Amino acid sequence: MKKANRLRKLLWWVVVTPIALLLLLQLYFFTQIWWWVDHNPESTSFMRQQLAVLREKNPHAQLQHKWVPYERISNNLKRAIIASEDSNFAEHDGVDWEALQKAYKKNTRKGKVVAGGSTITQQLAKNLFLSGQRSYVRKAQEFVITYMLEFWMDKERIFEIYLNVVEWGNGVFGAEAASEHYYGISAANLDSAQAARLAVMLPDPRLYDRIRNSAYLARRSELIMRRMVAADLPDDDN
Repeated sequence: MKKANRLRKLLWWVVVTPIALLLLLQLYFFTQIWWWVDHNPESTSFMRQQLAVLREKNPHAQLQHKWVPYERISNNLKRAIIASEDSNFAEHDGVDWEALQKAYKKNTRKGKVVAGGSTITQQLAKNLFLSGQRSYVRKAQEFVITYMLEFWMDKERIFEIYLNVVEWGNGVFGAEAASEHYYGISAANLDSAQAARLAVMLPDPRLYDRIRNSAYLARRSELIMRRMVAADLPDDDN
C-alpha cells in the first residue's frame, strides 16, 4: 500500500505538475496578450535579452526605442515590410503554411537554412515572449502564441506592435528609432527607398547596421520597391 502511494506521488510530480505549470504559462501568455490589445508593451523578451548583452560591455547602455502610433508610421515602410517579410499578412490566420512548406523545400535543397517562412505574427510572438534559440519546443510555443495574438488582436494592432518592437540594429528597436538612427527623420517621413532598405535589413539588422553599403542591400531594396505597389495593408480598403 505504501509503495502504491509513493508511486502515485511520483506520478503526480513527474506528470501532473509539469502539465499544470505548462498550462499556467499558457494562461499567462493569453492574459498578457489580452492586456496588450489596449496597452502598449514597454519592452519585450528580445529587447531585454539584447539590453543585457549590451550591458555586459557597458553597464550604462540603453536601447534606442520610442513608441509611435500606427498612423504615424509611413505606409511606405508598412508596404515594404509586408512585401519583404510576409506578402500574405492581410489574409492568413497567423501562420502561412504554404510559405513554410516552400521554405522547408528550399532549405532541404540547399542543405542549410536559407529561408524562414515565418509570418509577421510569428516574428512578433517570438520577440514578445521567447528566446532566439532554435528548438522544436520553442517553435511549438511560437505557434501557440501566434494563434493567441490572432485571437485577441486585429491585423492592424498586431502590425502596430511589430513595427514598434522589432529589432533594427545594435540596440535599435522600432520604426521611429530606426528612422532616426539611419536617416535622422521620423518614421512618418520615410520615402519608398528608405523604407525598402529598412525592410531588407530585418533578417539580420545588427549585421547591416555595420555594413550599410552592402551590395545585397541595394539589390534587394530595388526588388522590394517594385513589390511594394502590390502589398496589401491590413487597413486597406482598396
